[in-house]
Amino acid sequence: MRYIIREHHFKGGKTLMTKIDLITGILGSGKTTWIHQYAEHLIQQGQRIAILENDFGAVNVDMVMLQDLKCENCQLEMIAGGGDPCCHKRRFKTQLISLGMQHFDRVIIEPSGIFDMDEFFDTLYESPLDQWFEIGSILTIIDAEMPEVLSAQMEYLLASEAACCGKLLLSKWQNVQEEALPVLTKRILNHLNRALTGIQCSRQFQPKDLLVMDWSNLQPSDYAALQSAGYRNCSYVKQFRTETLESEVHYFMHVAMPEKQIAPLIQQIFADSDCGKIYRIKGSLPTENGGWLKVNATAEKIEISPVADGQSVLIVIGDKVKKEKIDAYLQAVNADSEYVSI
Repeated sequence: MRYIIREHHFKGGKTLMTKIDLITGILGSGKTTWIHQYAEHLIQQGQRIAILENDFGAVNVDMVMLQDLKCENCQLEMIAGGGDPCCHKRRFKTQLISLGMQHFDRVIIEPSGIFDMDEFFDTLYESPLDQWFEIGSILTIIDAEMPEVLSAQMEYLLASEAACCGKLLLSKWQNVQEEALPVLTKRILNHLNRALTGIQCSRQFQPKDLLVMDWSNLQPSDYAALQSAGYRNCSYVKQFRTETLESEVHYFMHVAMPEKQIAPLIQQIFADSDCGKIYRIKGSLPTENGGWLKVNATAEKIEISPVADGQSVLIVIGDKVKKEKIDAYLQAVNADSEYVSI
């Protein structure tokens, strides 16, 4: 691959470095929804940005959901494919070198919900990236609908991905109507702080660290504060390695079924313990009239809504996922002969 190196801009004799934001959060927390909102604001402000989907998976539905952002001032990139963590880190660095040479105002990184934070810091400290990028903010999305008790691995990911953040953003709190907002906020922070204690991290979050606000109502001053939220240097015990996590992501491609069958089928998969401990099913499916439906489901709630574009795939996220069991459910109703699962 051949790169064209742009000259870096200077102001007052100082090189202007590209700000880099990391948006963390466990699987299904709402990172893509936030990035779409955040990126729209940056574009409207005239900033030239890039969004990097840093994922271990071979297919990225979240990238499809960001396609409408593509324009002269917004570039979308993805690191695809599995492989061992060392290979993934090399691909991550190579992609950042390419983006660094193009001198964006800001680069937004959305990692997988299964992510080792050391990869981010270690890579940015390496040459030449340390001369081109500086951390703007690490923002962590916390799902108000997450179960009160997660698996040990998910509790670890919840804590480790929030430990160094500059600001927490609460997602989906409008959906939790049975609790008063102060009670919900206290419960969520207590959960997160217990998880931090569990990985021997001394940090404990307070209500002032958590943004509870309808994202569509954010004002320029709110965005400015988030862009400068920074990050914290926090240590914790690494209880799991990425390659040994039992939390998995499986891809079921070329899936087509009548719309009325989608929700009942997903309910069956969640209810069948032989499929594994399923946390989330997301993706997009074709409609019979040529359109597309976005699917975003947990055991508690299934959302199916029309979207302008899509990719025929369902992504199943969980612990000890039994691909063959899910295959059986999907193949019983699937009308696409090119079906494949990975």
